Amino acid sequence: MVEVILQELKGTFSAVPPTVAATRLIAAILLAGIIGFEREKREKPAGLRTHMLVSMAACLFIIVSQQLASLPFGAEDSLRVDPLRLVEAVTAGVAFLAAGIIFTSGGKVRNITTGASLWLAGAIGLSCGAGQMPLAAMATLITVLVLLGLRAFERLLGTHHEMLEDEEERRG
Repeated sequence: MVEVILQELKGTFSAVPPTVAATRLIAAILLAGIIGFEREKREKPAGLRTHMLVSMAACLFIIVSQQLASLPFGAEDSLRVDPLRLVEAVTAGVAFLAAGIIFTSGGKVRNITTGASLWLAGAIGLSCGAGQMPLAAMATLITVLVLLGLRAFERLLGTHHEMLEDEEERRG
């Protein structure tokens, strides 16, 4: 019994070694966590944990697909592996989650940026799962610059929506 369990555990990492898989999963969590932290700080409905979990799930889907592609499922010429179908499935699932946090209140749409950042967390996870951690890191850096830099720029111009809402409440 123990031998069967050990053999099963030993043969599970045929395409992606355990250390590589762990590195990719951790990178997905950390990179999406940076974006999630910014959203958490702003008290948005999808914050640190949500971004981390979405990214890790997307990463895991890619790693699992790589593992599945290396398993014998019959004749090689009849096996069709299409990574784009997996990417489409993950992005559709994450988009569904992101759409769930976007809502309207008082005729205004809320949380679009958080929905977009959640969708981006999925893309970061996909990138990490595919072994493209430098690309995922670049996307994370650019995202943080957009979230923080443009917020400061909007405040400088006096066009930031939170400032406009505060004005409306004072007048209201």
